[in-house]
Amino acid sequence: MALSENTILLVDDEPDILEFISYNLKKNGYRVYTATNGKEALQNAREFLPSLIILDVMMPEMDGIETCEEIRKIPELKNTIIAILSAIGEDYTQIAGFEAGADDFIKKPIKPSVLSSRVSALLRRSQSGSTANSSVIRLNDIIIDKDKYLVIKNGKEIILPKKEFELLSLLTSKPDKVFTREDILSKVWGSDVVVGDRTIDVHVRKIREKIGIDNIKTYKGIGYSYLGS
Repeated sequence: MALSENTILLVDDEPDILEFISYNLKKNGYRVYTATNGKEALQNAREFLPSLIILDVMMPEMDGIETCEEIRKIPELKNTIIAILSAIGEDYTQIAGFEAGADDFIKKPIKPSVLSSRVSALLRRSQSGSTANSSVIRLNDIIIDKDKYLVIKNGKEIILPKKEFELLSLLTSKPDKVFTREDILSKVWGSDVVVGDRTIDVHVRKIREKIGIDNIKTYKGIGYSYLGS
């Protein structure tokens, strides 16, 4: 089942924030659904299949990090963009969000015009497709099907969040080529989206954990490469 284009699920336990952000997003032409806690967010996400979910961190019952982790377990939402919204700006909070499968981190407070630009950039990246021309990449025991956003290793399907998938697709598109950190940020996250420098490192580590491969080589201070042999 396809995701609903330009549909946003906004999750925050503060009614005033929900109303304010919803109003401004709707004014820019987005269809917006809301939830006040993580459990309600999971229910609405399954029902509405949003293209983008904006999650507050501090919520009762289930916080934004836990909710993000649970959303990433739902196959129908594997391509949904998730942005963490938080007044907490510490690195460890951002890293926790990226480790849970988030694609972006938005710090409160944020001006409506800036938020709209961030949302537009995230959805534009979501709708632009994969990062390389060939739709299927075969490398030893791994198959990457970019049309289906599917990774198969030794016949077993592995579900990756969208950014992890796009990062793996980029690295494997040209085995042994060293992609600089600037290249990766530009091609996977886009120049319109501002993310922390640790973002790439977190995503590479998650890919290594899930796929169990040592083929991704780190070039300290430069970037990463997927070893073809």
